[in-house]
Amino acid sequence: MKVLVADDDPGSLLVARAAVERSGHDCLTAADGDQAWALYLEHQPDVVVTDWMMPGLDGLALCRAIRAREQELYTYVVLLTSQGSRDDVLAGLEAGADDYVTKPLDPFVLHARLLVARRITTLHADLAHYRKVLSLQARTDPLTGLHNRLKLSKDLEQLHLRSQRYAEQYSVAMCDVDNFKSYNDIYGHQAGDLALRAVAAALRGSVRKSDVVYRYGGEEFLLVLPQQSAAGAKALMERALEAVRDLAIVHAGDTSGQLRLSAGISSFSPEHPVDAYALLGEADAALYAAKAAGRNRVELAR
Repeated sequence: MKVLVADDDPGSLLVARAAVERSGHDCLTAADGDQAWALYLEHQPDVVVTDWMMPGLDGLALCRAIRAREQELYTYVVLLTSQGSRDDVLAGLEAGADDYVTKPLDPFVLHARLLVARRITTLHADLAHYRKVLSLQARTDPLTGLHNRLKLSKDLEQLHLRSQRYAEQYSVAMCDVDNFKSYNDIYGHQAGDLALRAVAAALRGSVRKSDVVYRYGGEEFLLVLPQQSAAGAKALMERALEAVRDLAIVHAGDTSGQLRLSAGISSFSPEHPVDAYALLGEADAALYAAKAAGRNRVELAR
């Protein structure tokens, strides 16, 4: 672990540093609270061992600053104090300290506190990792690996606000696999899942780095295309439909004999300043128009 020790008493600082290093940890030292805070911001130590009374930030103020600054990784704080009354101990814990050690410092006691600190910081690191994993899973479609509608809501809102602010255009394309119900009926749901994965990969390979593909639900996909005009979006989606045709997935339930895709596009612009959800509705209506016109095509919203 990386341990920061803050104490304005040179003798206590020397003893604490020796105890930390004998315990096998890296040690940073600060002679006052302000220096300790600067070192904390620079090095993000796992543990802070701080004196209560010292120039600059005192121990309580340093504890509060650390707790206010923390986001993901947890810093274990040990307060060094010669004031061992119950009120002082409670004040330190309420300020954010995890434990306290009375002075003069006993190296064995500090070693024991560091063993506890390792367990706690490891646990917090594991929890932070699992929170990230769960957050990613909550925003990812498990079948295709694409983003899902939960992620779409946040992304589309941010893009819309930015496009409004800077008077930029963007487009959305709603896509649907043609006659997919009959594909599942003929070939089974396992084959249907494989087909959806293949279509998702084809769509992902057809877009720019700035574009994002989402699984909207069932056999529907949504493409969000920043800074893309309606004409540019249509050209892109024509290439995407060609990529799906190039998969050559046999589909006896489609008149073409292969799996196909239809798409509807709507675009936001300063001349068409509808909100994001109205834009989705327009793209959906354009998709239905593409289906009604014979499928396997791209239609622009009117």
